[in-house]
Amino acid sequence: MLDWSVDQNKHPVLILMPGNEVTDRSADKEYGNVKYKVEQSGEKVAILALGDFYQRGEILAKEIESKFGFKPTLVNPRFANGLDNELLISLADSHNIIVTLEDGILDGGFGEKVASFLGMKDVKVKNYGLNREFYDRYDPEELLDELGITTEKIIEDIKGLI
Repeated sequence: MLDWSVDQNKHPVLILMPGNEVTDRSADKEYGNVKYKVEQSGEKVAILALGDFYQRGEILAKEIESKFGFKPTLVNPRFANGLDNELLISLADSHNIIVTLEDGILDGGFGEKVASFLGMKDVKVKNYGLNREFYDRYDPEELLDELGITTEKIIEDIKGLI
């Protein structure tokens, strides 16, 4: 991905320093053709966990399986600036709930793009991310708890939506 960002000159590129574990995942994005990676196929609930929140998505998927007895779908979007329309339509047609997790601002962010795109579909979309505020000198885990972005709080939300 870094090679692509340096070699191409058609699109602006933002490079962020990961706050979590860095993993190697091959990307299959041709210019303008965004493809998300389905890491785990499942049913009822689809989790789209973007960026630094991907590991939180893995934990959430395991907890859903443990608490509810079914395996959710886990997706690594890999790209915040585009939508995999084909996959999103497929998920909306085969799941009841789509959860987006993003380590950025909700307002105008990835989750809102997904919810807007799926607005006419018969699926519930629940977005988790940060409010549009300046956070200064904070404990990350406390902030996530305040915003309802913990595994336990998301599980409670899902329980209410099922």
